[in-house]
Amino acid sequence: MIEENAIKTKNENRKKSKGNMSALLGAAFIMATSAIGPGFLTQTATFTQQFAASFAFVILLSIILDIGAQVNVWSIIGVSGMRGQDIANRILPGLGHFVAILVALGGLAFNIGNVGGAALGLNVLTGLDIKLCAVIGGAVGLAIFISKDAGPMIDKITKILGLMMILIVGYMAVITHPPVGETIFRAFVPENPKGLVFPTITLLGGTVGGYITFAGGHRLIDAGITGKGNLKEIRKGAIMGIVIASVMRVLLFLAILGVVVKGLQLDPSNPAASAFQHGAGMIGYKFFGLVLVAAGLTSVIGAAYTSVSFLKTLHPSIQKFERYWIIGFIAASTLIMAVIGKPAKLLILAGSLNGLILPITIGVILFASTRKDIVGDYKHPKWLLVFGFAIVLIAAYAGIMSLSKLQMLVH
Repeated sequence: MIEENAIKTKNENRKKSKGNMSALLGAAFIMATSAIGPGFLTQTATFTQQFAASFAFVILLSIILDIGAQVNVWSIIGVSGMRGQDIANRILPGLGHFVAILVALGGLAFNIGNVGGAALGLNVLTGLDIKLCAVIGGAVGLAIFISKDAGPMIDKITKILGLMMILIVGYMAVITHPPVGETIFRAFVPENPKGLVFPTITLLGGTVGGYITFAGGHRLIDAGITGKGNLKEIRKGAIMGIVIASVMRVLLFLAILGVVVKGLQLDPSNPAASAFQHGAGMIGYKFFGLVLVAAGLTSVIGAAYTSVSFLKTLHPSIQKFERYWIIGFIAASTLIMAVIGKPAKLLILAGSLNGLILPITIGVILFASTRKDIVGDYKHPKWLLVFGFAIVLIAAYAGIMSLSKLQMLVH
C-alpha cells in the first residue's frame, strides 16, 4: 500500500512537472511571438541595410538588456502572484489603472498593425484584396478565443507558428550565405558605435516594451505557476522567451545581411519582403508571406490576451467575461483595419505609448521588489536591481525620444 502511494505520488509529480514545463514554454512563446510582429521584421531589415555587420553589436547588447528587464519583471510577478497593474496599484493607488489603460490603448493600436501584417502576408500568399485578408486574419484570431480551451490553444498555436517562423528564416539564413566571421567580429568591435545607440534603444522597446514584457508573466499567473518555490522555473521561462525572440532576430539579420552585402538594395516600402525575394526569388517571397502571417497572428493573440489581462482586475465584469473582451478587442482591431486601412497615425501613437510605458512598468516592478507586502520574505538580488535601474534610465531616454513622434499626429 505504501509502495502504491509512493508510485502514485511520483506519477502525479511527473505529470505536474510536465504540465509546468508546457505552461512555461507556452509563456515563453507568447512573450517571444508577441515581440516578433510585422514591425520586428521591418525594423530588423531596415537596420541591417543601414548598419550591415555592425548591427550584430546592437542585437547582442539588446539581448543582454532584454534578459535583465524580463528576469526582473517575471521574478516579481511570479513571486507575488500579482499582475503588473495590481502591483502598480499597491505601490501607488490609481497607478495600476493608469498603466492598464495605457497598455490597452497601445495594445489596440499595435493590434491594428498586427492584423494589417497578417493581411499583407495573406495577400502575398493568395493575391486576395488586403481588406478581405484583414477580415480572414482577424477571424482566425477570434476562432482561437471562441474556444473554451483558449489557454492551452494559445500555448500550442504560438509554439507551432513560432517554430515555423524560425525554420523558414533559418533556411533563408543558410541560402543567402551571410559573412558569419565578420558578423562575429563586428558583434564586439562595431563600426561607428555612437551611431548604434538609437537602434539599440529601438530594439529594447520592440522586444520588451509595452505589453510584451508582461505577456508571458501574466500567462504564468493564469497557469498557476507562482510563488517563491517556482522562482527557478519562472526565471527559466523568462530567459527562454528572450532566447526564442533572439534566435529569430539573429537568423533574420543573417538572412538579410547575406542579401545586402552583395550590394542589393531593399525596397524601403517593404524591406524584409524584398530581402527574401532577392535571396530566393518567388519562393523566398512566398516564404516571407508565411512568416508575415505567422508574425501577425501570434502578435494579435499576444496583444489581445495581455491587454485584456491588464484590464480585467479594473472591474469584476471584465474578469468574468474576459474571453468576450478579448474577442471584442480583436474584432475592433480587425474592423478598424478593414474600414480605414493602414492607420499610420495610430501606429505612431502606439510607438510613443510603448516608449512611455516601459520605464514606468519596470520602475514599479523594481520598487515592488523591496516591499514585503508584495513579495513577502523574498530577497531580490542586488545585481538584478542595479541592472534593472540601468534599463529604466535607458528606457526613460527612449520614452523622451518617442514623445517627438507625437508631434507628427498634429500634422
